[in-house]
Amino acid sequence: MLKPASSGPALIVCSTCRGPDGAAGGGAALLKALRESGRDLDGTIAVDKMACLWSCGAGASVQLRAPGKIGYVMGGFAAADAPDILAFAAAYAATADGEVPFDLWPKGVLGHFIARIPPPGLLIQ
Repeated sequence: MLKPASSGPALIVCSTCRGPDGAAGGGAALLKALRESGRDLDGTIAVDKMACLWSCGAGASVQLRAPGKIGYVMGGFAAADAPDILAFAAAYAATADGEVPFDLWPKGVLGHFIARIPPPGLLIQ
């Protein structure tokens, strides 16, 4: 069932994901680490959870989204990756279209991208 969510920039964490090592609880641990590490975001990015993002082969996974911006699904994360995920999310929130310049990508997100999703009504050129 769908539920209301933030209408601004949001980082959605798969709460049911296994970790990159296949261990149960990877998504829950990542969610906890993101919420603890992200306390200094001043509400610019919501951190929320959703049961199963359907990227089970790349757990723990997250979706980064905002209205009118390119969205991303990323996976293969552990709780220790939370600071780099949040750094990328902050850079993303500061863009007009969601395209974060490569030189601003934290090392911990490299190689973790699964999909780039265009916003409704727009295509990526």
